[in-house]
Amino acid sequence: MAAERNAHFHIGQVVEHQRFGYRGVIFDVDAEFSNGDEWYEQMAKSRPPKDRPWYHVLVDGAAHTTYVAERHLTASEDARPIAHPLLDQFFTGFHDGQYVLDVVRN
Repeated sequence: MAAERNAHFHIGQVVEHQRFGYRGVIFDVDAEFSNGDEWYEQMAKSRPPKDRPWYHVLVDGAAHTTYVAERHLTASEDARPIAHPLLDQFFTGFHDGQYVLDVVRN
């Protein structure tokens, strides 16, 4: 995963959104913004850089995911697991505050 080598955070890491305060776990990393311009104009109001990593996050206590610029995230100091209905589709377990990626997945 080349994107993850340049990213500050990694898949399986529990993070917090600095602006909105929710916790979640990263399930994918894009080396740079890869959503459409229309989405960016409507959703990325603070205009975070497109040429830095963006993260796909399963939101704790919710059923949706988010797409977040690196500058809006921080590592979570809360070591508890999150609750999300899609966890089992991406991860096989939770160990030492990190989720274990399901590497057998197609």
